[in-house]
Amino acid sequence: MLNQVELLDLLLNNRGILPSEKEHFLNPSYDDHLYDPYLLRDMEKSCNRIYDAIKNQEKIVVYTDYDCDGIPAGVIMHDFFTKIGYENFSIYIPDRHDEGYGLHLGAIEDFIKNDVKLLITFDLGITAVDEVAFAQNAGMDVIITDHHLPQDEIPKAFAIINPKQEGCMYPDKMLCGAGIAFKLVCGMLKTYPNEWSIQKGWEKWLLDMAGLATLADQVPLVNENRVLAYYGLKVLQKSRRPGLVELFRKAGVDITKLNEEDVTFTLAPRLNAASRMGSPRQAFEVLSTTDSVEARTVADYLSKINNERKSNVALIMKEVKHTLNKREEKSIIVIGNPSWRVGVLGLVASKVAEEYKRSVFVWGSEGSDTIRGSCRGWGSVNLVSLMSSLPEHSLLSFGGHKSAGGFSVSHEEVHFLEERLIGVLDTVDSLQESQEQEIDAIITLDDITKENYSVIEKLAPYGIGNPKPSFLFEKITVHEIKEFGKEKNHLEIIFLNSKNRPVKAIAFFKTRDSFCAGVGLTEGMKINLTANFEKSTFAGRTELRLRIIDVSIAV
Repeated sequence: MLNQVELLDLLLNNRGILPSEKEHFLNPSYDDHLYDPYLLRDMEKSCNRIYDAIKNQEKIVVYTDYDCDGIPAGVIMHDFFTKIGYENFSIYIPDRHDEGYGLHLGAIEDFIKNDVKLLITFDLGITAVDEVAFAQNAGMDVIITDHHLPQDEIPKAFAIINPKQEGCMYPDKMLCGAGIAFKLVCGMLKTYPNEWSIQKGWEKWLLDMAGLATLADQVPLVNENRVLAYYGLKVLQKSRRPGLVELFRKAGVDITKLNEEDVTFTLAPRLNAASRMGSPRQAFEVLSTTDSVEARTVADYLSKINNERKSNVALIMKEVKHTLNKREEKSIIVIGNPSWRVGVLGLVASKVAEEYKRSVFVWGSEGSDTIRGSCRGWGSVNLVSLMSSLPEHSLLSFGGHKSAGGFSVSHEEVHFLEERLIGVLDTVDSLQESQEQEIDAIITLDDITKENYSVIEKLAPYGIGNPKPSFLFEKITVHEIKEFGKEKNHLEIIFLNSKNRPVKAIAFFKTRDSFCAGVGLTEGMKINLTANFEKSTFAGRTELRLRIIDVSIAV
């Protein structure tokens, strides 16, 4: 049997947590473990400019991305301006389909016509050199807040808050966009502590949005991000936002007990469905409204279009599998259809990369003159480096991170994209490394105890940089197999421990044929199981169980 002290030390060591950092990691402190917002370059300059705009009743536009990072950032700023009683501001969120990601000249032209004097961006803008120059030259000050990597040329904005920019001494470079918005509000309250009648500590209520985005945007959950996610969950559990309460209620989640998976797998998809299937404004409204009737109406709508999003992805995946089964296997997958909805292609690309273990580019156009798509990496492929290495004019535009990105391409060039990507593949990194699951320890079924779960629970919330602990169970016998759900598309395996007590392991959207290729699972089979250890609460009943990661035949 596992010793709880040894288990905790093992898990911390596996995550690179030094003994001197143990207390800090296990017990995040809001007062002691958050950094001074003034450590962010241009923070004081930005706060002073915003204050001047408020004092002079200048029109302010908060311009955010349309995802689960940008929108919560917009809500944070909306709540701050509302709290101080400032009304001459508006929130602008570009349409994913009509405008796409980024700061757009057309929108800036409208701001100029409407006499906007201060434009503040969140989760975008660090590459918008021409757009910022256009705004600044028209007499509009631009404050960029962003967390994406700056390029060689930096926009000549009034101020830039980005921990990744040169000359910024902020200790945590990996904040998300809403995390920076939270720091900006903290900076405003620090700079002008007596200017508004705000109760000390009020800003902690904004941690729900900072925590939501930190989890949804999958930034590393270490350093300050761990503090934001940790306290963000606590505020979410006490949510004052009727829209959030309605979304979780409709999803069957007890908001008082929600965890990081409820945020990433239940809340985030519903919020992202707004921009994928409708308007991102609906996600903003459900988070910012204080009206319970509006909250219920918008939550109902988001739940409805999220179901449509699932159906849309399922239909595309069916078409993808049908096409790829007839194709020769290649080192990169490029696949698309002019009729595919662009807003869901990122989800499709993730599923294809996971299933086929290769980097993938998925495209669609929905009748547009331009083809747009999403890409997801596999192994050590750096997608941005890969797309940068393509011959000139292969793509109209591209961007993103190492393992996820977006691109646009002409109707003529898309037919050559796969061949060109494969052609430059060998010039980028050491490629196509396997992504085998790393385990924390080899344990037995007898180790599935409340005491051991209480140790694992101390490391939550889990995410990038702090993965959920995973364990290997060697040569265990399958006692019983069940497939459950309306479509019988979820798997449950029962094992017996040394005391003949049942231990349950489950996998969603898997069947007995999903593992042990060509053989499938059968009762009585001896297997090696890789799994997470979790606590599930359903219909008032709590149980410990395993969440299946992988299964192989024991030899």
